[in-house]
Amino acid sequence: MTASPRTGMRIYFHLPEPPDEELYEKLLALLEGITPRVQAHPADWSADVDLTGALRYWKRDAVGLAAVIRLRALALYGIQSSAGIGPSRMVAAMAAALSPSGSVTVVGNSPYDIAAFLRPQRVAALPGVGPAAARTLSRYGIYSVDDIADTPLTTLQRLLGAAAGRQAYARSYGRDDRLVVPQAVPRSAAAEHRFDADELNPDQHHQAVLGLADELGARMRSENSDCCAITLAVRYADRTHTTRTRTLTEPTAHTPALADTSLALLASLGLQRARVRAISVRAERLQPAETATHQLTLDPTDERTRDLEAAIDRARARYGFRAAGPASTHGRAN
Repeated sequence: MTASPRTGMRIYFHLPEPPDEELYEKLLALLEGITPRVQAHPADWSADVDLTGALRYWKRDAVGLAAVIRLRALALYGIQSSAGIGPSRMVAAMAAALSPSGSVTVVGNSPYDIAAFLRPQRVAALPGVGPAAARTLSRYGIYSVDDIADTPLTTLQRLLGAAAGRQAYARSYGRDDRLVVPQAVPRSAAAEHRFDADELNPDQHHQAVLGLADELGARMRSENSDCCAITLAVRYADRTHTTRTRTLTEPTAHTPALADTSLALLASLGLQRARVRAISVRAERLQPAETATHQLTLDPTDERTRDLEAAIDRARARYGFRAAGPASTHGRAN
C-alpha cells in the first residue's frame, strides 16, 4: 500500500527574531493565493499546503509552484523559506525538516521513492515517535524507519501500545491519509528561548520553560487576555523538532498555571540528554480575560500568589521586565 496520492508540501518560513505574527499571516495569505488548501502551524511558523488542484490551474509542477512561493516570500517580505514536497502531509513535513533554509527536498510518488527516503531515517524522525518511544525501540535494536517497517506489527504494538504501534508501522511505509484542512490562525502569543550552544542539561531546559511561561503570563496580563491551551515546541541540534499541545482546565494568564502545564509537556517528551537548540512556548486561543469563566477557589495560597503576581507586574511596568520576577525565573539568560 502506498501513501495517499496527493501532492503535499510543508513550507517553513524563517522569520526574523522575534517572530512577527502579522508577517506570518501575510505569508499564509501568499500561500492562499496559490491554493485555498493551506493549514497553518504557528507553533513553528510553518504551513501544510495541498497542491493537488493547483498544479493544473497554474500549469506548473510542484517544484515550480514551490519556487514561485519561495520567490514571492523573498521578494515581497524578504523572508527565506524551505520546503518539502511529497505524496502526503507526513512525507512532505519530513522532507521539509531536512531542507536547509532556501532549499527544497522532493520525494517522488512511487513506493520505491518513498521507501528510499523513509527507510534510512532514524526512528525519532517519524512523526508520532517521540524521544521516549525511540528509546523504547532502541532497547530492542530498532533504530531506523527501516527497522520499524521490518518489525511485525504485533511486536510494535506490544512495545508501544496498540494505537501507537499501528501508527508507527503504517507511517514507516509512508501511509498517511490526513488531509490538509484549511483553517484560520487563532490569535496566540509566543515566546522562544534559543540556547547559545546546543544544550544537553535538563535543568537548563526546565529553567528556559519557566522563563518563557513567566514572559507569556506577564504579556497576556498586560493585554488583559487569557489563553485556552499551551503548545511547547522543542527544536533539536539536527533541525528536527517536537511539538506538544495541552488544553488548560480553564482559560488563564496565571504564570504558575502556565508554568505547570508547560513543564508537564516538557516532561512528556522524556528528553533527558537531548541536544536542544531552542524551546518555544505558545499561548493558544487567546480571549479577553473578562469573557473567561474561572472556577472559584478558596485557597488562600492561590490568592496570595495572584497578589504577588500583580505586584510584580506593577514593578515591571514601572521599571522594566527584568526589575522583578519569580525566584525560579529571575535572572534567566535571554
